[in-house]
Amino acid sequence: ECGIWDRSGSCLIPLDLIAQLPRYLRKTIPPDYLDLMGHMNIRWYFDLFAGSGRRFFSSHGLNEDYFRKGDFGVFTLKQYIQYFAEVRVGQTVAIRTRLTGRSEKRFHFIQFMINETTNQLSATFEALISHGGLNRRRAAPMPAYIAEKFDATLARDQKREWEAPLCGAMRL
Repeated sequence: ECGIWDRSGSCLIPLDLIAQLPRYLRKTIPPDYLDLMGHMNIRWYFDLFAGSGRRFFSSHGLNEDYFRKGDFGVFTLKQYIQYFAEVRVGQTVAIRTRLTGRSEKRFHFIQFMINETTNQLSATFEALISHGGLNRRRAAPMPAYIAEKFDATLARDQKREWEAPLCGAMRL
């Protein structure tokens, strides 16, 4: 199965390669996610991507304990969602994440929502996030122990045999 197609109709990224990324969320879609068109409403795509993103952040040390200390947090600078195939009630989706870049204060990632029921890529979510000081409300460098976790993830993700399908509008 193909995950991402190119403009000529050839498979750019096979779904099995995307499925090798770490999974941060799996959910069977309940009836209250339905909209008038009979599929999952767009607000739930964002909600699911946000929940998966929080788990991704947490796995790198940006967790509740870190945020509760009150000194630092994260701010979303840009985001981009692309829809490929609808999701319907009763279907199960999994969200997998790939880190695409990091600087001293920012990180850039893309998430892939795979409909496990239909074996299709349903949507992608790309985001640029800034680590920031909550007192001054300005971007601030990540602590070394968090940066090291992001660096390890980035090193792993840069070794993948396929390019992430980025929108091109986000820069570190």
